[in-house]
Amino acid sequence: MNSDMMEALQALAAERGISVDALFAALADALESAYKRIPGAHEYAWVTIDPETMDFRVFAQDLDEDGEPVGEEFEVTPDDFGRIAAQAARQVITQRIREAERELKYEEYAGREGDIVTGMIQQTDARYTLLDLGKVEALLPQAEQVPYERPDSNTRVKAYIVEVRNTAKGPQIVVSRTHPGLIKRLFELEVPEIADGVVEIRACAREPGHRTKIAVWSNDNNVDPVGACVGARGARVRQVVNELRGEKIDIVPYSEDLEEFVMKALSPAKVKEVRPDQDTGDCEVIVPDYQLSLAIGKEGQNARLASRLTGWGINIKSESQLAEEEAYGDVEWAEGEWVINPESGEQVWQPADGGEVVSADAWAEAAAAAATQEEAAADESAAEETPETAV
Repeated sequence: MNSDMMEALQALAAERGISVDALFAALADALESAYKRIPGAHEYAWVTIDPETMDFRVFAQDLDEDGEPVGEEFEVTPDDFGRIAAQAARQVITQRIREAERELKYEEYAGREGDIVTGMIQQTDARYTLLDLGKVEALLPQAEQVPYERPDSNTRVKAYIVEVRNTAKGPQIVVSRTHPGLIKRLFELEVPEIADGVVEIRACAREPGHRTKIAVWSNDNNVDPVGACVGARGARVRQVVNELRGEKIDIVPYSEDLEEFVMKALSPAKVKEVRPDQDTGDCEVIVPDYQLSLAIGKEGQNARLASRLTGWGINIKSESQLAEEEAYGDVEWAEGEWVINPESGEQVWQPADGGEVVSADAWAEAAAAAATQEEAAADESAAEETPETAV
């Protein structure tokens, strides 16, 4: 060991980001362990390293009956300790380099949950996909993958960091392609106004691989938040859609007025009226008849995303449905059910209160009689209201 060795250690420590003192401490521990494996070695012994000459020396002390060191320390450096030291140094340095590299990789990504990374697809199976981020690999579990999205190997994709774990094999980075945060980060990359804080994404609702709705707000009256996100001829939002493999994105303006916000959230459908119920947290939404299917969306997707975006339950009705409910809203319907009489085999009405059963014929006759009475009452009322004509 000489000054060349010291220079090599210093250069290695600087290159790998490890302190020289940490290397010396680890090397001293390794040399101590190596010495104690020598036959006849003293039980209580330690190693010192001269940082200038790189001279390794072993000192020991005797122990009394209680195992406590007694007497003065003395040197017990073996004659061939240089060879032992070289072996130990190589092992320790290799191990420390691995540990330091793992620690540096972890520190690089620790605390980056919520950030976005770009990786190269390396391996895909039924459980997960591995992304090569350069120095480390990221794990994309099956549950965090967009359904039916299977990018080819060696293609670049962006993903959202959801967790960073420190394991014995190094940092394990778990990423997602389905997290709503991915939408926000992608827009930050494409829209400078969002990155600068002029425009904010106040809410986001997503069904990965199908459709996403975001609500945007501008802190500057001179900046249109929707226009800023869409970009000239849709260039900005198109970049996000391309990264998401064609997922549709609706951008609506955020409003602190609930009724207006719900109307915008249900776009592209046109809404006539919104009736919020503060007690239940639901909104009754009235739309024109021809807008009903558009407001609900395919398999209820548009209404479902609008509900998640606003945080309110949404019940959509057409104008015809509303008119029908208002027309028959005061009618008291009899409670019960139609059942088959096991004795006669005919269909009968069984009242819910447990009263006598009514046959279908008797039910029809009673309904016809009630209708006749209503018509007679209506005619009588009309006759009373019609003034007599003088002859």
